[in-house]
Formats: sequence, structure tokens, C-alpha cells
Amino acid sequence: MPLALDDFNQGLLKFLRSAPTAFHATAYMKRKLVDAGFIALRESDAWRLEPGKSYVISRNDSSLIAFKYGSNSLIEQGIRMLGAHTDSPCLKVKPQPELNRRGYHQLGVEVYGGALLAPWFDRDLSIAGRVTYQNANQQLGSVLLDFKEPIAFIPSLAIHLDREANNSRSINPQKDIVPVLLQSDEATTGFKGLLKKLLEREYPELSDVNLLDYEMSLYDTQPASLVGFEKQFIASARLDNLLSCYLGFCSILEADSWQSALFIATDHEEVGSTSCCGAKGPFLQHFLERLLTDSQERARTIDRSLMISADNAHGVHPNFMDKHDENHGPILNKGPVIKINANQRYATTSDTASLFRALCELEKIPVQTFVARTDMGCGSTIGPIVSSEVGVKTVDVGVPTFAMHSIREIAGKDDAWYLYRVANQFFSGKVKLS
Repeated sequence: MPLALDDFNQGLLKFLRSAPTAFHATAYMKRKLVDAGFIALRESDAWRLEPGKSYVISRNDSSLIAFKYGSNSLIEQGIRMLGAHTDSPCLKVKPQPELNRRGYHQLGVEVYGGALLAPWFDRDLSIAGRVTYQNANQQLGSVLLDFKEPIAFIPSLAIHLDREANNSRSINPQKDIVPVLLQSDEATTGFKGLLKKLLEREYPELSDVNLLDYEMSLYDTQPASLVGFEKQFIASARLDNLLSCYLGFCSILEADSWQSALFIATDHEEVGSTSCCGAKGPFLQHFLERLLTDSQERARTIDRSLMISADNAHGVHPNFMDKHDENHGPILNKGPVIKINANQRYATTSDTASLFRALCELEKIPVQTFVARTDMGCGSTIGPIVSSEVGVKTVDVGVPTFAMHSIREIAGKDDAWYLYRVANQFFSGKVKLS
């Protein structure tokens, strides 16, 4: 049975609070899938996938594929796919980040993706990510760390020192976005030293390892929550695109046993998807090649398949309504959005949009359309990348959102649940593909 609205949203809030990085999001989903009976695969092993069983595999600890192998023929029924991405714009700690200015110990950071920088000031920030170590046997390993507590902040410059701040202040990402970590006139152990202390506290069995490197990001410690006078909205960091990840992995858990279904969540979408674990990399292609070793059978199966690329859409901002095309402005809590672009920034076609509309009608769910203003550009998604790399027909959809790429984004409490119900219907295979 599909989750009720309140149960779904409470699960979404828990997921958002547990996933400060793409690594943590992937680990959370993989753990839940394994607990539900999905068999964990390793790419270095030989596979023999069997109908009637479910599988999960991750790459780089930050991308994941979950697959339910249906009992019906892949060539005849194809694979229902849903894709999302695990990464979000953020501030990443540099390899040698230590800065000491007048006793203020700071961290050098690099902006990841197209972050909206202004909201990062005056927030209670923590740090999380992955560390890699070497043990006494010269073996490499990695674990996830999360300081959890607010241990850093980026103070604004007072308006008294910049009277034009409300009119023309710009943000220099090299010198203005530099977090303060602590204040001391004495030398510290450095950032790796802080990581080593946390590693020893969280993993006592690793107290003697040599910490070699890390991928750590700052994040806002304010938890995801329902907001508004009547709690009609979800406010959280990383709604783009962990919201889609959550509804995707919930849907694959509930997919029917006869229709083959696949959920993929890839890293690095915010920086172009060009990596071994990004949508432009071979992760999905490698999985399909190992599932169907015969190239002709694989091509026939892909032709029978379809992907829903789920990524947030821009909701009409009531203070900036002129930023939208007047006939294509999605409203929060009014249903999922079909995203269309004549220049193929989205992969939607009339055929794939029609299938999505048919799914919405079955669930009696409202559906909206987004087209950017003709005089403005628009973003893109993994949809066109997967469609061109794999050859699978694709529809780009999403949940309308305010403040996309801010440190705290806003979505309607109904919309993610709506899209989750459509995904359940999609994975059921009841609507036939042409």
C-alpha cells in the first residue's frame, strides 16, 4: 500500500535530516533497500541476476541503482526507470583549508555547483562527508563523518561598514565566503586533526589509522520542517534533489513483482554529470550491459522502456511573477510539473508527456507544465543526458519549488506525495507503452 500523505512527509523530513551530503543520502537509501530485501551487488564481482529478485548497487558511495527484476519478459515489457540526483550546491572544504587571521581560525572553501551564496551568511553550519584512511596492513578504506553540531559560521559585514549593502553588495566567493571555525591565539592541529579526533570518537576501531584525504562539505544545521501558518510547505536544504531521491526509492520499494523497475540516483548533476558516477558516466550503461549481455536484446528492451527524470521545477514566486511565462507558471501544492524545452534542455516529448499525463489521470492528480520565458535560459537535468547516452525515451518532471539552490528551499507538502503516487503507478506497468 502506498504511504499516506503524513507518513510520506514525515519519512521525507527524516531522510533530509539524515542526508547532509550525497554520500550520506546514498548510504541511507542503500541501507533501507537492503533491509527491505534488496541484494547488495559489488561491481568487482561476477553477477547472475534472476527474475523475481531485487538488487542494489552503489558507485563512489554517492550514486545508486536499485533494480527489481520482474517476472515478465524484459524484451516485451521493457524497464520502467526513474532517475534523480544525490548532489546539491554547497561549500566544499579545500584540501589545505587552514587560515588564521587575528586569532580567528577559518576554513578555505570552494563553491560546488550554482549555489545561491547570500543565504549562507549568519547560519549555524556543520561539516559532513567522507574520509579515506590507510590501516596498518596498508589497506585503504573510507567512512562517513558528520560533526552534526554547529561548528562554523560565515558572519555578514555590518551595514554600518557597507552602507550600500542593500543596493549593490556583491559576493566574492574567494574572500567573502570563508567560514569561522574557532578563536584561539595558539596553533591548532589543523582540519585533518579535527577530522582524526572525530574519526576516533565515531569509529574507535580506527584510532590507529592514517587519515589520508577527505571530501567534506558545510551544511546548515537547521532541520527540515513543515512551515507556514497551516504547515502547507516543506522547508529544507537539499530539496533539489533529495526530495526526488526519496520518492524514487520509496516507489521502487513498493514496485510490483511482475514489471521490471529501476531507480537511479547519480552524483555530480549540479556540475555537469561528467564523472564515473554521474549521469554522463557509464554507470547505468554498465548495469544494463551486465543485465542483458546480448546487444540486440538490450536494444529491444531499451526501446520498450521509459524513464521519468525527476528534478525540481521553479514555482511561480509571488514577488517575482514576471520571471515566468504567463501560461506556464507552476504553483506549489497544485501537482507535479512536466518540464518542456524546445532546445532539448529537457528530454520531454509529446509521447512521454502524454504517458505521464495518463498516469496522473489514473491517480486523479493535477499536473502542471513548465516552459521558461523565451527571453530567458533554463537549467537542465539528467534527463537529456541519460536519454542521449542510453537511448531511453524520457519525460522530465519535478516538484515546484521556491529558492532553488539556496541553503534552504521551499516546496509544497502535497507535491512530493503526488509525484510519489504517480511513480508507484508508473512502476506498476498498468499504463502500456507504445
